[in-house]
Amino acid sequence: MLPSIEEAIKWNMPAYTVGGKIVLITAAFKAHLALNFWRGQELRGDSANADAMGQFGKIKSLDELPADAELDRLICEAAELAKSAPAPRKTRHEPKPAPELHPDFAAALSSVPKARAVLDAFPPSAQRDYFEWICEAKQDATRQKRVATAIEWLSQGKKRHWKYEKC
Repeated sequence: MLPSIEEAIKWNMPAYTVGGKIVLITAAFKAHLALNFWRGQELRGDSANADAMGQFGKIKSLDELPADAELDRLICEAAELAKSAPAPRKTRHEPKPAPELHPDFAAALSSVPKARAVLDAFPPSAQRDYFEWICEAKQDATRQKRVATAIEWLSQGKKRHWKYEKC
């Protein structure tokens, strides 16, 4: 017997859930459709198609769908997996190393305490934006221009990408 699908969430493509966990996603296009089990690799093993079109690849006609009995079996197994199996763990990425403050930027900041205070108040990602921008300059002239611009912007309380904050 097929499980009772609790809800179909509609985004650009419907996703069917059991117990709040996604079981199956379908996507229809002009010339084909995709059928993707959320944990399809566990269901179909080596026979699963690993491309972006789901475990069955591009389905261009109803004849390309698995037989009804096979599809029913896969849906039941997927629902049981969703209920019982823990979600796969995402691999954690190592945090980026702390960026280094370029000596030229450090000297400029020491002469403008207001800019230094603003930079210190920024979150690490906003500080990193300035540090990397200055360090990646290949020529000293470019670096000096960037340091001067950074000091000006910091004195005004602006983050590195301030122009794009309201886009």
